[in-house]
Amino acid sequence: MSTKDFLEKDYYKALGVSKTATQDEIKKAYRKLARQYHPDANKGDRDAEERFKEISEAYDVLSDEKRRKEYDEARRLFGAGGFRGAPGGGFGFDLGDLFGQGQTAGAGAGDRLGDLFGGLFGRSGTRTGARRARRGADVETEATLTFGEAMDGVTVPLRLTSEAACPHCRGTGARAGTVPRVCPSCEGTGQETRNLGTFGFSEPCRECRGRGLVVDDPCPNCHGSGRATGTRTIQARIPAGVADGQKIRLKGKGAPGENGGPAGDLYVTIKVKPHPVFRRSGDNLTVTVPVTFAEATLGAQIKVPVHRGMPVTLKIPEGTPNGRTFRVRGRGVPRRDGTKGDLLVTVDVQVPQKIDDTMREVLERLRATDHGESLRAELLQLAKE
Repeated sequence: MSTKDFLEKDYYKALGVSKTATQDEIKKAYRKLARQYHPDANKGDRDAEERFKEISEAYDVLSDEKRRKEYDEARRLFGAGGFRGAPGGGFGFDLGDLFGQGQTAGAGAGDRLGDLFGGLFGRSGTRTGARRARRGADVETEATLTFGEAMDGVTVPLRLTSEAACPHCRGTGARAGTVPRVCPSCEGTGQETRNLGTFGFSEPCRECRGRGLVVDDPCPNCHGSGRATGTRTIQARIPAGVADGQKIRLKGKGAPGENGGPAGDLYVTIKVKPHPVFRRSGDNLTVTVPVTFAEATLGAQIKVPVHRGMPVTLKIPEGTPNGRTFRVRGRGVPRRDGTKGDLLVTVDVQVPQKIDDTMREVLERLRATDHGESLRAELLQLAKE
């Protein structure tokens, strides 16, 4: 449930009780409505299901004395869409600004609301007295692998360009030989606290822009920001069995954080080069193997290639048609659990382009025993209908 929903929803109305209702009255009203709109009693009725969720949400808040008190106080200060402030106030700005609607909310809007309603949603407010740690940005890159590398797994070097501490000022933002000073407005916390009667909220300090430090003589390279674009090379382990287009997440391999914050993550999009023999279908490998007309007709045992392994023998039964697919288990793509997919072998019956006299004589005798016309008789008959 969002903070905006919390302010706009009337939980008393949802339960059909007054704002002065006792806990017993609230409980009684909830039980009555819960029996009426319970999903088990209204199977397939989505309206009843939504109504049940609404009254359950209302009861969760109003049945808790502390949450109910905070809800009543928030509703008193924030009207439907407008901010009323403390008694005798009149700040006159729209509630939508706090939620980033209409005009774009400034940096830290979510943190301000967290301080306002942290107790209500089970989150503590922003701790003052210390500079806020910031997580580093996520970084995206690509890695091109051969088919074999994707099958077996590989460690690849990745050259990354991302934001990091400025090497000239070592992240301070101040010119070499100088140091930044603690911001006098926020005393180094990077946050300013504003009091609004009963409530207060924190926002990034306007003087130091949330850094907690003021730079009087900025670094000429990063212009006082303390950040610069840096290039580094890391060794990334790509697991076996990755597919073309798959995105791998490497936790903590992204841009470094600030003020002791954790590094971001690295997302590597995999590009796999095609193989001259094998193709991939999910966790299975596919291969097309040519067989002669005689092998398909009479049956045979043929050698089938396996990716980076010794060939296996596959038995082709008599009368195998062109395009039939056979399964060789456990010779496919490696899975995370250590097992492998299968190898799917499709036979391609080859018709000879040139024949000698001996072969022609054999085929002529075979044609004499064939019943080609009878095979096509039904087809020709159906075409007349």
